[in-house]
Parts: sequence; structure tokens; C-alpha cells
Amino acid sequence: MCGIVGVLGSHEAAPLLVEALKRLEYRGYDSAGIATVNDGTLARRRAIGKLVNLSDLLVHEPLLGRSGIGHTRWATHGAPSVDNAHPHQAGPVAVVHNGIIENFRELRQELAEAGLDFVTETDTETVALLTERYMSEGLSPVDAARKTLSRLEGAFALAFLFEGQDDLIVVARKGSPLAIGHGEGEMYVGSDAIALAPMTHRITYLEEGDNAVLTRTSLEIRNADGEIVNREIREISIDQTNVDKGGHKHFMAKEIAEQPTVLADAIRHYLSDGAEIALPDPGLDFTKIERLTMVACGTAFYACLTAKYWFEQIAGLPVEVDVASEFRYREPPITKGTVALFVSQSGETADTLAALRYCAGKADKIVSVVNVPESSIARESDLALPILAGTEIGVASTKAFTCQLTVLLLLALKAGLARGTITADEMQEKSAALQTLPGILNNALEIEAKVTKAARKLSEARDILFLGRGLMYPLALEGALKLKEISYIHAEAYASGELKHGPIALIDKHVPVVVLAPRDALFDKTVSNMQEVMARGGKVLLITDSQGAEEGGHGVWDTIILPEIDPILAPILYAIPAQLLAYHTAEAKGTDVDQPRNLAKSVTVE
Repeated sequence: MCGIVGVLGSHEAAPLLVEALKRLEYRGYDSAGIATVNDGTLARRRAIGKLVNLSDLLVHEPLLGRSGIGHTRWATHGAPSVDNAHPHQAGPVAVVHNGIIENFRELRQELAEAGLDFVTETDTETVALLTERYMSEGLSPVDAARKTLSRLEGAFALAFLFEGQDDLIVVARKGSPLAIGHGEGEMYVGSDAIALAPMTHRITYLEEGDNAVLTRTSLEIRNADGEIVNREIREISIDQTNVDKGGHKHFMAKEIAEQPTVLADAIRHYLSDGAEIALPDPGLDFTKIERLTMVACGTAFYACLTAKYWFEQIAGLPVEVDVASEFRYREPPITKGTVALFVSQSGETADTLAALRYCAGKADKIVSVVNVPESSIARESDLALPILAGTEIGVASTKAFTCQLTVLLLLALKAGLARGTITADEMQEKSAALQTLPGILNNALEIEAKVTKAARKLSEARDILFLGRGLMYPLALEGALKLKEISYIHAEAYASGELKHGPIALIDKHVPVVVLAPRDALFDKTVSNMQEVMARGGKVLLITDSQGAEEGGHGVWDTIILPEIDPILAPILYAIPAQLLAYHTAEAKGTDVDQPRNLAKSVTVE
């Protein structure tokens, strides 16, 4: 969630830190700050709100020094304020932190009894004060930081900067990601590689429990047991860290438009040899799998709900889908023959990672579907399947969602062929249909002008309902989530058949109802539910194909027509209007599309 950067460089650090923080804005934040060491003097600048406020402050109150750390904060403990903004400083040490220190109250009490004063409401200040205390007892900066780390409980990524030490940064990770960048006579720290891309492409990812001591010419990493270890230096492609809007007004608009291209890349990657779906080694023996447990959060959870239909209908494989934050504490029994599958765009989602660790050693195999192959979830899986969506900056997931769906569908098809529930000819047919999908999505993007007009009307509503049946039910949930995320309009989604079991009480002329209904086997039943809405004065926005519009579009408020498509692929196609509807409704309302209030892109805390 929060963003961390650090620089031990040969040039002034402040401009580099601010530029790196800009590349982490997508993670979500409400304040920002930097600290530097100049001729041995430690100083910091902090501001609430957007990074431009910090930049303005630095114009009037510049910070010199070639060593520094920076931070964008997403509030957990304490409201957004200058006092609560990072870096936190206690005497000779400044600290930036992503995560939550769970035992900060006990530590705070201990420090208060020792006579140390607190000036913030944050858990992070405890880290700085504890380190100051150990330094005052005679420990070196490195030893003081390590002793502090040994006292901390919870999830964190931390970077320490010290007075009088212009060639030293100490870092650590436990539960939250942290990367080290290697330069020529320079070293860098970042929450992810995106922040470091302009400075270096050579990245070392710290593993769980690692701490590291950085100088401009050296890196010493110790694992959770205190042993010196080597971690691989990886070359990160510049394409993976491209964060330009490409001429679009918002990243979300760009990422919606990129979907035909990235889906083509994903399909080509897994269907490189005709109809044979290739998986990395070690693969999966679907004939021995008795149950699939799928776990995720947010949009990724809705991708799993969609995939449940595919795995059960195509492969005859029983599937259980869970929200990660519930799964990890419910502690469900994992029976023999179970494969656990985890879906996460970032690969660092805290609850999903914790659920994975619960399943490790219990499930027959751990599989992940991720967008970041170097992520913690990918590294801790037996089999990690990349979705190849490229960097996604908009907080509201778009191209990552459709790429997740695509990879999950390919996996379901492979399972069906292995289990004998589909024939080789059927597999060939579905593979051919998949390869036409990018072109169909490209055509579907032509509905944007029509969607824009409908969105202007929707922007005046206070409440909106989404309905869908079968494979469209998870898409309705996703459409409602997208709308809530970026337009701040209250939206709910229901399976169409559930309408009469309570939600129909909400229907009146002020509550638009968005119905996702391709002309499929369930279309007639969905039309019946639409009639129930219209009979009560409800306004229906029908999203369907041309045949569906002809048969069921009479009397609706508005219709958006999509290309006809194989029903199995419909969820991927119908994600496009759901995304565009949310985007243009938010545009009409003037909300912050890419960085909606209170949200973060990568949720690395509980």
C-alpha cells in the first residue's frame, strides 16, 4: 500500500526520491515525505495530500544530501497529517514503513515508561524511538536497527537512515515487499521495481524475514535466522515498468484500451502450439485432483467466482471459492486431492499470501495466477502462472481482471481435456474461439460513445443495481465494484433469480438497473427478471448482443449492444462495458479515476 524509496547516490537525492515516489502514486496515499543526510545532518520534509504539495515545500525549503529515504503514506494508525506522515524521526534515526506493527502498544508503553515522548498517533514512531533508545545505549546504527527488528511483530517493510551516516541504509521485510536496486557506485531501495526503473534495471528482491545493510558499493543480506545469504540479481525489462499514459487522460482509460493487446499476448503465451495449452513445469495432473480451492480478494475474487463456473461446467471439477481475509481465519480443512489456487494482481496481497501459507503443506499443490512473476505469492507457489497484463497503474483493475479470466479459462480447458469431459475436437474449437477474442474485444471498444451517454445519466443516481445470471453473475458483482470504487455511487449486484427474494423492494424510478445478458441459455429467464423491474417503474440498462436486443430490449431505458460471442467467452467480453460504464460515470462526476479516495492498488496490510 504505502510506497518506500531509498537512495545512496552520487547526485542530490531529493529530486530522485520525489520522482521515484511519483512512480508509486498508483499504490494509493494521503501524505508524503523524504529525509536526507547532508554533511552528517539528518533532516526531513513532509506534506499531506498529493506529491505536488511535497514538491512545492521542497522549492521553499530544499533538502540537500546524496543519501535519503522517501515515503507515500496510506493511513492505518492516525489520520492523514504532517505529524503522522513519514519519515518518522527520533533523534539520530529516520524511518519509513509499510505495514502494521501489531505489538506497537506494548512497545509504546515500554518506551513511555523509559521517558521517551511520542508526537504522533502512528505505530511507526515506535520503531524510530526504539532504535534511538538502543543507539543511546551504545549500539551502532546497524546493531540498533537489528535489535529493533527483533522486537517487532506484524507485517512490515522498513528503511532506516541515520545521522552522521551518509553511506548507510538498513532495510528489512516481513510480509511487505521490498526490492534493492544496483547501480554503478549507487544503491537504491523501492517497494517495487517500478519506483527504481529510471535508475536501474538490476533488482534484488528481499525474501521473507530478510534484513539488509546497504552502502554505495556493498550489500549484505541476512535471513530470518541471522545468516548471511545471497539473493539473485534480476534484470527487469523496461516494458514491465512503463508507466506512461500513452496519450490517454487516465491510466484506467489506457489500460482498458490495452486489453486486446495484452489478451493476445497471454493467449499466445499459453497457446503457442495450436490447441495445446502449455503450462510451466511442474505442471498439474488434473486426473488426480479431487477439489480445487480458489482464494483471492476484490476483483481477483470475482475472477475466481467466474472460473468456478468454468471448472465445474467444463472439467467437472468441484470448486470452492473463498475471500482470503475470511479463509485464513476460518481455517478450513484441506482434504487429500485438493489443489489450492490463489489469484492476485500484485502477488503481494497480504490476506491472500497468508491464506497461501496456511495451505502450504496441506494442499497437494499450490498454484498462483499473478501479474508479477517475482512477487511473494509467485515465489511461494509450486506453480505460478503469469497473466502477462503488463504494469497496471489504475487502482480499479481492468486489464489484469480480463487477463486473469483468460488464464483461468485456459486452465479450465486444459483440465477438461485431461479429465475427459471435453474432446480434442471441442478443445480445438474453444482454442480457435479464444484466438479470435482480442479482435472481438477491439470491436467492443467501439461502444464507448454509447456508454458515455448512458454513464452521464447514471452519474445522477444515488443507487444502482447490477443483475446477471450464470457466468454474468460474477460480472455483475465486478461491475458494481468498479462503479463503487471510482464514482462513489452506491451499487449492488445480485444474481437475477434472487431479485424477488428481497432486492426488488429497492426498485423504483430512481434506481437504475444494469442487466448483463448475452443471448445465451439463461437469457429468457433474465428477461423475465427485467420485466419484473420495469413493472415497478425501474429503469433498465440492458447490455446484450444484437439478438438479445431484438428479443428482449422492448421497453428498456437504454441498450448497449456487444458483438456475439461463444457463451464461454462472454465474461471476458462483458467486462469491457462494465469497465467503461464505471470510467465514464466517474468522469461525469469529476472524481479521481486513477487514485480514488481511501483505496490502494496493492493491499499489503490486513
